[in-house]
Amino acid sequence: MNNISLKLEKSDFKSVKIINSLTSYNCMKQFYFDDIELYESFFLLLLNHANQTTGYVKISQGGTAGTVVDPKIIAKYAIDSLSSSVIIAHNHPSGNLKTSEADIAMTKKIQAGLMLFDIKLLDHLIITSSGFFSMADDGGIL
Repeated sequence: MNNISLKLEKSDFKSVKIINSLTSYNCMKQFYFDDIELYESFFLLLLNHANQTTGYVKISQGGTAGTVVDPKIIAKYAIDSLSSSVIIAHNHPSGNLKTSEADIAMTKKIQAGLMLFDIKLLDHLIITSSGFFSMADDGGIL
């Protein structure tokens, strides 16, 4: 049996209080650099009960049109960090802020899995070099 432990280390990550999708976006966009228009990356933002960020994880990095996201990996980090809630985000290198059916299906799958552990999925952001789309703000998705 493997002994897996979460090792917390000091980093340059600055904790912020998430109050809306704009503060989520401003926090998440720091993880994207010049590669935002090259390939898709998927990130997880971990939050405590007061919606204060406690950390982040790069879940995956893919190609120009997609990336593989395993909901079990998201749940693992959320549980290991004792997060009360999380926010997920990925970029669209095309610059298109429209959600795909795959984006919506994955969001609902992640949300359902996290609910089993009383962890809330607060938002799923799609980020481009020119802006963002919030599934929570949209009202029909989250």
